[in-house]
Amino acid sequence: MKSIQELSSLINDKLGRIEYPKTPSLLYEPIDYVLSLGGKRMRPILVLMAHQLFDKNIEKAISSALAIEVFHNFTLLHDDIMDNAPLRRGQQTVHKKWNNNVAILSGDTMLVQAHRLITEVDDTIIKQVLAVFSKAAIEVCEGQQWDMDFETQSDVSIPDYLKMIEYKTAVLLGAALQIGGIIAGASKEEQKHLYAFGRNLGMAFQLKDDLLDAFGDVEAFGKQVGGDIMANKKTYLYLKAFALADGTQRQNLEQYFSTNDTSQLKVDAVKTIFSNLDIPELTANLIREYHARAMESLAAINSENKEPLLAFSALLMDRVS
Repeated sequence: MKSIQELSSLINDKLGRIEYPKTPSLLYEPIDYVLSLGGKRMRPILVLMAHQLFDKNIEKAISSALAIEVFHNFTLLHDDIMDNAPLRRGQQTVHKKWNNNVAILSGDTMLVQAHRLITEVDDTIIKQVLAVFSKAAIEVCEGQQWDMDFETQSDVSIPDYLKMIEYKTAVLLGAALQIGGIIAGASKEEQKHLYAFGRNLGMAFQLKDDLLDAFGDVEAFGKQVGGDIMANKKTYLYLKAFALADGTQRQNLEQYFSTNDTSQLKVDAVKTIFSNLDIPELTANLIREYHARAMESLAAINSENKEPLLAFSALLMDRVS
């Protein structure tokens, strides 16, 4: 049974071995660039960890793990354009290094590549795997649309936001685990628990990401700290603060989030309101709730090979980037 570090090295090695045509260079160089930026490789690792719960020979799950990672990076290329994000993993985003058109077309190619990789499974399970992958892929797009809608929508609720991050982030983690289980021969009940584990872990992960976006360290985080505030994103932190704010605080939040001001002064002022309302701690409490639900689902799975998943979830709770 392989550790997180061994699985991460394996994924990076396999991604590095993918060969792209030399031309057209503006189509394939950005793909190679974005995949070379690294990252946690969380999603493909989850595919392999779920597989080795039931079958330690993970070779037959490699292509699906790569598919999930390529698909995830495709979404990042397009998300960065929509968010006009300057940095990804501490480096220039593809649309900044090249341009929007290059990022769109390279991303489209990655989507096709992901579909090709996900079909490299045994014929007896290909329909099952594709059904899980396709459902998650569509939900990720739905989540991204809701995320953009919320930027101009004035009546976003906390349940609305939690549903959005479930689709945009959490469902792909659930799908990654379920696909790993399918390939390893997991039962329908075990697949259900795997998906629930990943979905709840994904909710915790995204809420931690939101918290770090406001209160993380820029060097550790690898992205612009305060970016969500600058972009007027109605994250859980903002929505919870707005619900708890007094009249003056609510008026200030509304004013800050109705302008195109991207200054550090705005970021600091909003963070002060968040801190005064104990929003970091309240967010951390919700993260712990989702993590606890994930642990319940993991406990329901009948396997003696859970240690890597337990270690992985612990890393998530302790992460600073």
